[in-house]
Amino acid sequence: MNRVLISACLLGEPVRYNGRDVPTRHEILARWHVEGRLVSICPEVAGGLSVPRPPAEILNGDGLAVLESTAKVMTKSGDDVTAAFLKGAYTALAFAQAHGCRVAILTEKSPSCGSSLIHDGTFSPGLRQGRGITAALLEQNGVRVFNQHQLEQAANYLHQLEPATVDEQPRG
Repeated sequence: MNRVLISACLLGEPVRYNGRDVPTRHEILARWHVEGRLVSICPEVAGGLSVPRPPAEILNGDGLAVLESTAKVMTKSGDDVTAAFLKGAYTALAFAQAHGCRVAILTEKSPSCGSSLIHDGTFSPGLRQGRGITAALLEQNGVRVFNQHQLEQAANYLHQLEPATVDEQPRG
């Protein structure tokens, strides 16, 4: 059985920068919980950041650029927190690999977890296309990343990864 790495805040853990969560209630998550598939982590907390913590955004790029050392993660007050975000991303990758996760459900718009959108680096409501650092690192290492609005797609992908049961095997 393939396990699913999931952002802790999506499961109701108050680990976001503002000390809150982003609870996501969906029958797919409920089923995966019952099946014992969900493996929870907050990469930012795993990287040593506190709760609450100052908001941070990626400047001059996205998560891939941070991994390539061409962009940084900065707080609004100008503190460079890139090292903590990288530590969290690598910790999440090791955690996913240790638990056999080939799928991840991560929080959209996060500088760590965004799978297709992140904040634009200006600390305004603006967004841009791109992945967060953890999402980019997981994808580079064979873990397919979805956001909390793509649970059906994630479930379909997970189904494709699993061997057919006796009832599903073609007859002939």
